Amino acid sequence: MTKETKKTTTASYQPALQQLYKEKVLPALLKDLGIKSPMAAPKLEKIVINIGVKEAREDIKALEIAKEDLTAIAGQASQVRRAKKSISNFKLREGMPIGVRVTLRGARMYEFLERFINIACPRIRDFQGFAEGFDGRGNLNLGIKEHYIFPEIDVEKSPKAHGMNITFVTTAKNDQEGSMLMKYMGLPFKKSAK
Repeated sequence: MTKETKKTTTASYQPALQQLYKEKVLPALLKDLGIKSPMAAPKLEKIVINIGVKEAREDIKALEIAKEDLTAIAGQASQVRRAKKSISNFKLREGMPIGVRVTLRGARMYEFLERFINIACPRIRDFQGFAEGFDGRGNLNLGIKEHYIFPEIDVEKSPKAHGMNITFVTTAKNDQEGSMLMKYMGLPFKKSAK
């Protein structure tokens, strides 16, 4: 394969969820919100995944395991986050490693969202859908209790279950637009009792 053909194949590749957004979600949003320009329609900007590792104070290996797990889940290298200030009640000093984070954009973001919706969510025990935890500006925060729901995790290498926070950052102006976007993208929410 020459460099030119390799460039065209990678440039033309689009994840299935990204194609779904362009072909079905975007026209539906334009119609429902009464927006004329597709540029004004809400879209997914980035996905930020955080894992807090409180054991990292005593055992640095726990942080390395969490870092490897998050890299496997996201398909992108994760970065270590350090404490910004000292808190004596938590035995925390400024600069101590306390967690790992990864920010996904573009094709990797859509690939992760597709795997999250179709593979990881059905593996959550007693799953009834997510609560709509929007922040007032159209961004959604989800808390996951166990990272074992992702098939990329090897339970033998990662003996302790880690919780994680997943933030879906959108360009929506309010929660209603953000909620509509995430529902059209296929994220399962709890059915409201009527």
